[in-house]
Amino acid sequence: MHRVMGTETEYGVTRPGDPRANPVHLSGLVVRAYASGAGPTRALPTGSGWDYADETPLRDARGYEMARALADLSQLTDVDDPATANSVLSNGARLYVDHAHPEYSSPEVLTPREAVIWDRAGDEVVLAALATLAGQGDHLRLYKNNVDGKGASYGTHENYLVPREVPFLTIAAGLVPFFVARQVLVGAGRVGLGQFSEVPGFQISQRADYIEAEIGLETTLKRPIVNTRDEPHATGEKYRRLHVIVGDATLCDVGTLLRLGTTSLVLGLIEAGKAPRLELADPVAAIRAISHDPTLRQTVELVDGRALTALEILAVYREAVQDHLGSAVDADTREVLEHWDSVAADLAVDPTRCVGRVDWVTKQAVLEGYRRRDGLEWGDPRLAAIDIQWSDLDPARGLAARMRASGRVVGLATPEEVAAAVVEPPERTRAWFRGQCVSRFAGAVRAASWDSVVFEPAQGTKGLRRVQMPEPLKGSREDIGALLDSVAGVDDLLSALVTDED
Repeated sequence: MHRVMGTETEYGVTRPGDPRANPVHLSGLVVRAYASGAGPTRALPTGSGWDYADETPLRDARGYEMARALADLSQLTDVDDPATANSVLSNGARLYVDHAHPEYSSPEVLTPREAVIWDRAGDEVVLAALATLAGQGDHLRLYKNNVDGKGASYGTHENYLVPREVPFLTIAAGLVPFFVARQVLVGAGRVGLGQFSEVPGFQISQRADYIEAEIGLETTLKRPIVNTRDEPHATGEKYRRLHVIVGDATLCDVGTLLRLGTTSLVLGLIEAGKAPRLELADPVAAIRAISHDPTLRQTVELVDGRALTALEILAVYREAVQDHLGSAVDADTREVLEHWDSVAADLAVDPTRCVGRVDWVTKQAVLEGYRRRDGLEWGDPRLAAIDIQWSDLDPARGLAARMRASGRVVGLATPEEVAAAVVEPPERTRAWFRGQCVSRFAGAVRAASWDSVVFEPAQGTKGLRRVQMPEPLKGSREDIGALLDSVAGVDDLLSALVTDED
């Protein structure tokens, strides 16, 4: 279960009463507001850069690199745009403008429970930015969802490090059936079928209708079930980073835990050569068909002629996990397995038993309440509006936020853990060094990335110094905490580290 992992969340952003507001501009306001907020140093100034030296967004895990002339502009994430707001936070995360959205990319963690905590911390980060803007008289709203109700979709991504020695196509073959079925555990739910909600109804996943390929490099068009971007942000000979774009933004802690936890377990199966031999006849059609049936009775055809439901596919993976792990598992693994078992069992009997744990079930229950009370059909625009309100992060307006506050959503991360994670980095990965550099030496940090921090030494010292961090498990508190506590400043730190002159 212990694996380097993390999440990325693109938030929907609006300014009430101003439908013509530019979302890129609004996103920049959010990022700058957080970076300029009062209190102890919690973020680099947005004028600080992102270090793009090791970015390779067009390298494909299948063994080639796309020509830049053929790439969509949205794929060129390795180009520095000084006009785009970007900041690295004291908790080791990145907060920046990704196209038309403020994006929080969490720091690297080692367990699904830690992923829940630092994912929730991202929500608090952007809420703090909204509070700063409100104090200036500018009232914005942020939504943790994946569709705007007008045909556009934006991402909630997951990242997992896997050994480079495992062939990518082996990973893809093991993941495709799992990702197609996983949505019944971790889908966010959505009003409307089709990219533009052409057909009235309710479905399990927000992303399913926007999936158009089985495997591919793109993330904003021709979106695939398995993304092939080969950008490890680590030692490339040792690791590959699996960039998962097929998932939904989950507001239930159990949903987030299961998104990261079940996927890490299945990756363990693949790495051990023990993944189930399942092959779907048409994965893209299957992911949409399963999403469109909240009764969970929909079957999808396999190449071998069998027809299985999503729960039956997941049961095959769960049995393989049990055979692989045996009975001796650590506490983190046990927690994921217990939630996987209980949620799958309850979904099979009556999905409403999963209210408060599974996002789509919880949202559907709320919407059904409005339907009964007001006699609404699924095509009624009021239900679509409630769907959007569900994901509003404002604790006074957002329906999911209000349910969490009232205890109707099962909490795994305590308020104290989340508050600490807003400003403190995880202690067991290189995110700790990155975050500590922000909080201790912000004035001397000129740029950063997942695998580097670039310093400007004291006046009189020529050039910049780039500290590389290619190993995600180096730079933890245990590794470097004593050194950081012992130095008087950046110059002392750099004299103790091997650096490259920039």
